[in-house]
Amino acid sequence: MDYVLVAAGVGAAIVVLATLLLWRRLSSGSSESKRAHEAAQERDPPVELGETYEFGITEFTDHHSGERVAVGKVEGFVLFTEDVPDAVSEGDVIRATVTSFNREKTSADAMFEGTA
Repeated sequence: MDYVLVAAGVGAAIVVLATLLLWRRLSSGSSESKRAHEAAQERDPPVELGETYEFGITEFTDHHSGERVAVGKVEGFVLFTEDVPDAVSEGDVIRATVTSFNREKTSADAMFEGTA
């Protein structure tokens, strides 16, 4: 009978430890994201309005416009690019012209110009 209680206690301890480790790992990722966002707020954007840049597409998402947009980065700065043809895929390098910044200048919208 004592073995059953010890085994149950050890099992419960393992579950608690696994839960704590998972929670710490998940909160660590959000902390890194928050630090990156704060760092972006403290620096000037590495892109300028009206200028065209080449960058790789990291993903596609639905932007606030409701349309599918390509997401990419120039020197770690996020660009949301509209009007990207369906034939373009993640990993493709494109050219896009910066059209506007978000309120805090931590990202920008751009218009697709072509593939590189």
